[in-house]
Amino acid sequence: MTALLAVFVALVGLMIGSFLNVVVWRVPRGESVVSPPSACPGCGNPVRPRDNLPVLGWVLLRGRCRDCAAPISARYPLVEAGTGVLFAVLAVRFGADAVLPAYLYLAAVGVALALIDLDVRRLPDVIVLPSYVVTAALLGLASLLGSDSGELLRAGLGAAAMYAVYFALAFAYPAGMGFGDVKLAGVLGAYTAWLGWGAWAVGLFSGFLLGGLWGIGLVLAGRGGRKSKVPFGPFMLLGVLLAVLGGQGLADGYLELTTGT
Repeated sequence: MTALLAVFVALVGLMIGSFLNVVVWRVPRGESVVSPPSACPGCGNPVRPRDNLPVLGWVLLRGRCRDCAAPISARYPLVEAGTGVLFAVLAVRFGADAVLPAYLYLAAVGVALALIDLDVRRLPDVIVLPSYVVTAALLGLASLLGSDSGELLRAGLGAAAMYAVYFALAFAYPAGMGFGDVKLAGVLGAYTAWLGWGAWAVGLFSGFLLGGLWGIGLVLAGRGGRKSKVPFGPFMLLGVLLAVLGGQGLADGYLELTTGT
């Protein structure tokens, strides 16, 4: 049953990944994600429906436009395939639990926001702010349907707490953190706290750990300095992914090791 669910969800993820490519390209430019239809940036010809098949379309075209042979970035199929894999992993993690759609939404939004932040150093409000409403609705529905994987009140408290932590950091050192990170923190706090305070803590601290390790790596490689600006959103999201997949168990194991309880 879980395997079939994972396959189905992975196929859905491939299609959503195709749409996320549109979101990542158009949202930072203030363009509609609905119209006009996708077109080749080289010749301007619309992409044919058969060429829009996730991953397969790119492979069949050998990574080039059908009309002008302009190269098509390999990032497009990678985003599609990566979203499909991420959806499948979450399906295995949660099974048929009513909260699965909420975490699939988090995955889709996370992919889009991470790529946009890498591209333009920004986490657009048009994606982040509606996510508060969608998150509350999906987690609330999961709670009503009897999900046994979390607690709605704790999710709300976790959202407020993580927002407060990031707000305090941004207030204390504005040059080190953008307010887009602060706004995203509230959403991520809800998803991690739903699973437990241990997962919440892992989600919070692992983002800083991963970002710090990346910064150290850049310095050692001679590609950055102490004042180099690095988009932090991707590390926040990766830290939360780790927390969702095993953060509560990691926190419980740490407490048992250090306190014997």
